Amino acid sequence: MELYHVLNRGVDKRRIFMSDGDRARFVHDIYEFNDTAPARDTYRTMWEIRSPTLSRKRDMIVDVHGWCLMDNHYHLLVSERQEGGLSLFARRLNVGYAMYFNEKHKRSGVLFQGRTKKVRIDNDAHFLHILHYTHLNPLDFLAGATGWRDGWIENLSRALAHLDEYRWSSFSDYCGKKNFPSVINKELFGGVFKDYRKALSGYLKDLEPSADKSGFLE
Repeated sequence: MELYHVLNRGVDKRRIFMSDGDRARFVHDIYEFNDTAPARDTYRTMWEIRSPTLSRKRDMIVDVHGWCLMDNHYHLLVSERQEGGLSLFARRLNVGYAMYFNEKHKRSGVLFQGRTKKVRIDNDAHFLHILHYTHLNPLDFLAGATGWRDGWIENLSRALAHLDEYRWSSFSDYCGKKNFPSVINKELFGGVFKDYRKALSGYLKDLEPSADKSGFLE
C-alpha cells in the first residue's frame, strides 16, 4: 500500500470555501465520489454521511486516512484500493465540486490551480509527521499559533481547544469524537497512534516557548 498526501488550491489562491455550506458539500463529495458507481442525482444528508450504519455498501476506489479543509485549499491522505483509483477520485472530486461551486456562486471557469498535487509518503519520519501536519493547518487561523510550521506556538491549551472546535478535518474522529466517520479509514494511523490526542498534544508541547529544548540538536 502506498500513502499519498493529496492537495489542491483555488486558482490564483482564491477561496474555494465561502461558507460552512460549501465545506459540508465538499465533505459530501469526498464520500460520494469514492465509489465506482456514478454519483446519485440527489446527495445524501449530513446525518447519513456522519452515520456509517445508514450508508449503503459501496465499492470504494480509495481509502481516505485523513483530511482538512482550509479557506483556499484542501489536504487529503489517500491510498488506492483499485489501480488508478487516486487519479480517478481526485478528478471526480475536483470536477464535481467545481460544478457545484460555480453554479452556486454564479461564476464560470476553472476553480482549482492546475493538476492535483500528489506526494508519496516514502519514509517513516514523513509517515509519523503527515497526519499531525494535516490536522495542524487550522492553527493558521489562531493568533499566537501561526508559527507552528516553524516550530513555535504560544499556548498549547488554546491550540488544542481551537483544533477541537474546528470541525472541518478528521481530527475529532481520531480523538474519538464522531464528526464524519464514514469519510475516513482510521486503521492505518490508529495502529500507530493509540491515543491520538495525547500524541498530538505531546508534539505541540515541544513547540511551546517554555518547552525544554536541551535535548534537541541545534
